Amino acid sequence: MIHSMTGFAVQSRDLGPITLHLELRSVNSRYLDLIFRVAEDLRQIEPRLRELIGAKLNRGKVECRLNLQVNTSAPRDLSLNTGLLGQLERAQATVRTSLPEAAPLSVAEVLRWPGMLSDDSIGFDEMQPALLEIAQAAIQDMLATRRREGEKLAAVILERVARMRELVAHAAPIIPRQVSEHQEKLATRLREAMAGLDEDRIRQEVAVFAQRVDVAEELARLNTHLDEVERILSSGGASGKRLDFLMQELNREANTLGSKSFSSELTGIAMEFKLLIEQMREQVQNIE
Repeated sequence: MIHSMTGFAVQSRDLGPITLHLELRSVNSRYLDLIFRVAEDLRQIEPRLRELIGAKLNRGKVECRLNLQVNTSAPRDLSLNTGLLGQLERAQATVRTSLPEAAPLSVAEVLRWPGMLSDDSIGFDEMQPALLEIAQAAIQDMLATRRREGEKLAAVILERVARMRELVAHAAPIIPRQVSEHQEKLATRLREAMAGLDEDRIRQEVAVFAQRVDVAEELARLNTHLDEVERILSSGGASGKRLDFLMQELNREANTLGSKSFSSELTGIAMEFKLLIEQMREQVQNIE
């Protein structure tokens, strides 16, 4: 299948106290260009994300945004550090034995004591399996969007290829007709200008003209390049660079066709060729 370099995917995972959110965006680029915007608490996962994305994509500028959101509305499971509480109680009793007038610790002071309360916060090691799971799901989603976009691009290109084949078929009989018309005009002008000019000289002039305007080779190469475009699109895979090269070759043949044109009809065909090639080139720029 042909894949576009344009894609988007988003995945989220609710882990209770926090929600993980991963977003992937990709646009066209000559190479694979990865940009990461990762929350500081999740920075450790970046090398693994780079590895997963690089294994699936060949080209494109890919932006990966990964962050976590604390769920303030989620119920929190708080528990007292009973061991620390006992130590604090004994320490207070010792102090008040020596200093009877010392004020006892309040409940608020006890709860604020460092290490007194533990919660259900999730560490990175606990989050890592979920991170990898949503990363793989997001990559698959983005591949699916790039594949669907690639199918559309291929269909557009094939429409242009079909139209170019029609133009090649239409252009092929124009040249012999041009040569025949030129032969009649040239013979008439030469006979009028030079009395007694032999027919051999006229045939020589016509042969030179026919050679100069002959585009059979260009039309054959156009058909060959169009065959290759269709073959690449049917083969699939990473083919953007090969298609881009073929667009250059098609454009070269269209320019030669236009330069050899001896009629407005053939010039119009050459111009339409160039328009179709430019339209295809715009689509090819987005193919992986």
